[in-house]
Amino acid sequence: MKRETGFKDHFSGDSADYAKYRPNYPAALFDWLATLTPMRALAWDVGTGSGQAALELARHFTRVIASDAAEAQLNNAAPHERITYRVMPAERTDLVDRSVDLVAVAQAIHWFDFNRFYDEVRRVLKPGGVIAAWTYAGTRVAPEIDAIVQHYYVETVGEYWPPERKLVDERYRTIPFPFAEFDAPPFRMVQYWRLEDLLGYLGTWSASRRYAQARKVEPIDALREPLARAWGAEDVRLVEWGLHIRVGRV
Repeated sequence: MKRETGFKDHFSGDSADYAKYRPNYPAALFDWLATLTPMRALAWDVGTGSGQAALELARHFTRVIASDAAEAQLNNAAPHERITYRVMPAERTDLVDRSVDLVAVAQAIHWFDFNRFYDEVRRVLKPGGVIAAWTYAGTRVAPEIDAIVQHYYVETVGEYWPPERKLVDERYRTIPFPFAEFDAPPFRMVQYWRLEDLLGYLGTWSASRRYAQARKVEPIDALREPLARAWGAEDVRLVEWGLHIRVGRV
């Protein structure tokens, strides 16, 4: 896939909702990543958004540099004594050569210029350092709810997905990954959500935001009633996503 080098900001206009409604990654994922690096001095969380992954990395690494090209996203990130937030593109940073133990990319690598980003990864990683990129897709709650969400994903906002979304649908198996790759164990990514949480999450999708901008109407509004009927009387339901990881060493 041909990559454009310009930064595409699909989320800054709704960065507060992004921070509020995006699901958290399993703690076990970060426990495992921390076992892969010879040292735990510095992790670089690339495309950090509102910093969900950075906070988990800070449990294991002495320092975390959490970067994003969108300043508005970082304005909603939680402060932490071990985390330094920086506005900078993934492909061009001020990180020191061979200074990073782990490069982590959570739900963001599909937006990057792969060649330029990987050159930067090779520059900043220490020998034996690790890069891990992961994505999640396929919201699962219950069959009736899942059918409504899938119809919304494909039929309602489908034409508004950026082309990079195809890489997420393909579970990152088709992205270039020129590193010494090895397998990750399976991880469960789950949240216990109310209906409003699910609706808020669906509203943060880049396709939802582009639909609203193009048509001047919120697509979520038409989804609320059928989802409420399918949700039923339960206050909280378990929501699960498939988590797909590419991991390797320089």
